[in-house]
Amino acid sequence: MLDDSNILKQRDNGGALEVAAKLYQQANFDCQLRDAEHDGRELRNIIVAGMGGSALAADLAKSLLNDTLSIPFNVVKDYGLPHYADHNTLVIASSHSGNTEETLSCLKQAIEHGCQIAIIATGGELNEIAQREHILSALIPKDCQPRMAVIYSLRALFEVLNAFKLIDRTYIDELAAISTWLEKESALWTKDVPTKQNYAKQLALIAVGKTPVFYGGSLMAPLAYKWKISWNENAKNVAFCNYLPEFSHNEFIGWTSHPVEKPFAVFDLLSDLEHPRILKRFSLSDQMLSGKRPKSNVVPLAGKTPLQQMLWGCILADFASIYVAILNNVDPTQVNLIEKFKKALEK
Repeated sequence: MLDDSNILKQRDNGGALEVAAKLYQQANFDCQLRDAEHDGRELRNIIVAGMGGSALAADLAKSLLNDTLSIPFNVVKDYGLPHYADHNTLVIASSHSGNTEETLSCLKQAIEHGCQIAIIATGGELNEIAQREHILSALIPKDCQPRMAVIYSLRALFEVLNAFKLIDRTYIDELAAISTWLEKESALWTKDVPTKQNYAKQLALIAVGKTPVFYGGSLMAPLAYKWKISWNENAKNVAFCNYLPEFSHNEFIGWTSHPVEKPFAVFDLLSDLEHPRILKRFSLSDQMLSGKRPKSNVVPLAGKTPLQQMLWGCILADFASIYVAILNNVDPTQVNLIEKFKKALEK
């Protein structure tokens, strides 16, 4: 089915596969900042306020910058900022539409608390407030869904952090430099590549009809979450995720009462850059849970750096989940029920 061009065209009439094939271009996005001047105050912590795909880049950045930043980095996915947010806190409000109500709530609190502020959006109310208040802004293109704009958002986030002298341009330069490599890798997963040579299609066939569970190590925990939300929104499929070593202390034992025939598909997103003890935990867990859960499908993450591996994994997640959507006979682009839910909240 996945090699039938007519079926692909009929079930992906919104062109999600074409969008996925161009995601590599986001790495070289020329992100311009507006109102980039700031007062140079001492910053003692960073908060990124966002939801769903708009917060995903922050999750990735938090993991990537864990050994670089000298101040705490927190991601808030809620209506309120933590009590410590003050004059020395940088609050970055990130919303793809610019109209996410939780993010707008956090932005208004940040203004009230006198925080240093920046915004990342395509437009909307966030952008209007930023223009009115002369808040530093990074505008990203509107050419794809939020869940597929993670590389845009990551590039914008790096630019914002650099503007406040919290990171140097090393990460920005690396992001731009890997665009060509990501293009070559992505070309292996496009719709014209037959299933026998197409890893994304192969993963989709393993996962279809099942509830996938995605695991990453500490470094790649946000990537496991990316796979979960790609399955949720692209494939319209329930999915779960967790990370090691935490998994070993609770969820590990949860599998022991589940017959192996249960309709789960387990995926281990393995980075050779994880702590050696975490890699040992992956291997040992699969051995000890043999016969108690489905055998894990190991997805070795390509790339030599954490950033390469994360972005390679993000693009693969979108391709594979879109193919699952096609197998599920659902539209991978639309998320109409979420939009209906948002409108119902407004009443």
